[in-house]
Amino acid sequence: MSHSPAIARQLKAFGANLRRERTARDVTQEKLAELADLNIRTLQKIEAGQTNILLTTAIRLQRAVGCEWHALVP
Repeated sequence: MSHSPAIARQLKAFGANLRRERTARDVTQEKLAELADLNIRTLQKIEAGQTNILLTTAIRLQRAVGCEWHALVP
């Protein structure tokens, strides 16, 4: 399923923000996936902005990475 350009930009921004927060805390993708109870491939797609996620998944990621919510939301 293809997203509108605006949604695609937001997904990419969310993924980039997540990656920035994760790397700033020196957390690997593998560790974050484990902490958020996600498959590593799913996390890779999220960080690349290639998949839409549920709000509950976003909340699990925010809590697992240990950042403020506004740091992730574009």
